[in-house]
Amino acid sequence: MPIKTKRWNDPPEADDGCRLLVCRYWPRGLRKEKKTWDDWRKELAPSKQLHADFYGKHGPPIGWETYRTRYLDQIRAQMEELAALADRVAAGETITLLCSSACKDAAHCHRTLLKEQIEALVVKRHGRSGEHASGG
Repeated sequence: MPIKTKRWNDPPEADDGCRLLVCRYWPRGLRKEKKTWDDWRKELAPSKQLHADFYGKHGPPIGWETYRTRYLDQIRAQMEELAALADRVAAGETITLLCSSACKDAAHCHRTLLKEQIEALVVKRHGRSGEHASGG
């Protein structure tokens, strides 16, 4: 599968391809020489405000549906970068989107929403799904 999702501290695997950290914040206490990713794309992460709202830093935490809607609204501003990632996937490159080590529920994580957006762009721009983009 050309787009995978994991946590940054999950062990790298040979088929991970390009590992992209998509967290707003650098992992606490991690030295740069210990990073497990190729590039950090914090602009693909939820904004500081959305992150704070989801974790209840300024009041009651917002629910998943509110978070999902707000994140998808925010990510539209990164369409050029999403399109570039979709093109890479369509060309057969594997990309692994990495989130926080604390984010254990991939179904309720922006990395999964981001994966879905990139896959939709692969279909829109190249007429095929990300899973079959490499001709498989």
